[in-house]
Amino acid sequence: MFSGSMPALVTPFQGGELDIETLKKLVEWHVGEGSNGLVPVGTTGESPTLTHREHEIVVEEVVKAAAGRIPVIAGAGSNNTLESIRLAQHAEKVGADGILVVTPYYNKPTQRGLIAHFTAVHDCCALPIIIYNIPPRSVIDMSPRTMGELAKLPRIVGVKDATGDLARVSAQRITCGVDFIQLSGEDGTAHGFNAQGGVGCISVTANVAPKLCAQLQAACKAGDYALALDIQDKLMPLHQAIFTEPGLVGVKYAMSRLDLCSEDVRLPLTGLADETRALVDAGLRHAGLMN
Repeated sequence: MFSGSMPALVTPFQGGELDIETLKKLVEWHVGEGSNGLVPVGTTGESPTLTHREHEIVVEEVVKAAAGRIPVIAGAGSNNTLESIRLAQHAEKVGADGILVVTPYYNKPTQRGLIAHFTAVHDCCALPIIIYNIPPRSVIDMSPRTMGELAKLPRIVGVKDATGDLARVSAQRITCGVDFIQLSGEDGTAHGFNAQGGVGCISVTANVAPKLCAQLQAACKAGDYALALDIQDKLMPLHQAIFTEPGLVGVKYAMSRLDLCSEDVRLPLTGLADETRALVDAGLRHAGLMN
């Protein structure tokens, strides 16, 4: 259903406002570069600082621009279950192919609370759901056992795993079954994640290097891990540079260097420090994306 390289799509701004024309151009570019799907309005899409209406507009525009050529998994996460339900139902209404729902941040629910939250979102619409488990941001960690319970629900189909623990893939194969879709949420370990049983990556770096990221995923799918490792070696300095500061800031700067969009981000995030810019430039050159 969902696999391969799927950019966690940035939300371009111009003068602090949504830049919809650039957003549409990015969708076209990703289709042409071989991305296997798009994930708008996740953390990389600056969902914490978008208004609810802006969030809806971005989903609507990406779905329209993709026009069924590649799947769109819309961000629909919140630490407020009612808000997550609203976002899920909107994504379904405008034609998204699935939703990405993060574990509720800040209020630290128990594992029992996680089951209740995801069950409520599951029951509110007919879209397939990818759980987003990212303990460094949400503070809580969904256990493989809890995920296995949720995997029994027909529309909870997979996980974006950003734990950084490659053993989780095997543990979740045991509790969720081998057909449960496991997608890496961490560019630097995407190659190893697939070797453990993953089937793709919801990627930050794919915003600026979509063809290389898609080629890496295709090589893994074909079982050519030597080729995938060669590509990973080209990308690794760029991965590291982008995540020196918050990844969306790093990747927007990288995209600005290739004239893809502006580097504008919303407060409380700020532009990169000069030394980080130099690291990103070096990573782009190492990957063969910039002279």
